[in-house]
Amino acid sequence: MEAPAYTKIENLKVTVFQAYVFWENIEKNLKNLTLRLSMGVREKTDLIVLPEMFNSGFSMNAAALAEEMDGKTMQWMEKMARLYDCVVTGSLIIKDGDKYYNRLIWMDKNGEYKHYDKRHLFGLGDEDKNYDQGKDKLIVELKGWKIRLAICYDLRFPVWLRNVDQEYDILLLVASWPDKRSSHWRALIPARAIENQCFVIGVNRVGHDGNQIYHSGHSMCIDPYGKTVYYKPEDEDLYTFSINYEELILNRRQFPFLKDADQFKILS
Repeated sequence: MEAPAYTKIENLKVTVFQAYVFWENIEKNLKNLTLRLSMGVREKTDLIVLPEMFNSGFSMNAAALAEEMDGKTMQWMEKMARLYDCVVTGSLIIKDGDKYYNRLIWMDKNGEYKHYDKRHLFGLGDEDKNYDQGKDKLIVELKGWKIRLAICYDLRFPVWLRNVDQEYDILLLVASWPDKRSSHWRALIPARAIENQCFVIGVNRVGHDGNQIYHSGHSMCIDPYGKTVYYKPEDEDLYTFSINYEELILNRRQFPFLKDADQFKILS
């Protein structure tokens, strides 16, 4: 059988912000993010990635911190996307009807957006008692790249993230992952990249939150071979890197493992 033909796709330039997040202070976080982006984004980028609950910290105080889909943080994301002429993504607390979600927003520069609601809610931290579970996966497209969106705890569930029929090229995770389990984060991200033959980009926060839980970052980008493209522990960091589509295709042609994968469906 002949190898499938692939359209030539441009490199993707990604800017990740491993940010310190001020606890339950939306106004202060948005001001700080605006300042840091203005100081740190020095080249044209295709995508800016912010951590999980970037405007509040990983808080269970949903009723007090939730915004509607036309709230100030959504307006801020649209403004930043237009300003930097790119997609801006990160999660925040959203009230939708009478429900609360940890919602990852994919905000395009034209003001259009898509969203993914976190599927796996962190029971150890009572997230499942304060937020509603997302049901649907989301794959978006940017410059020809297909990108699967996920949030933090989703990383532990490989069936949910399985790259069925090579449906995505990048797995993108935003997180508020504590330092005490950082060894798990550092192990699982390369595992997801190797088993799904994709790039994995994981963006975490740094610093202590309002519960005195310390976050040590370790944001990274891992390629399909398991090699490190970007990695940063401990410090706040805003960094831009580029990933190459031809490297992805070469990996899949050299090692066509995904064609031997089990077929399955998630029933609930």
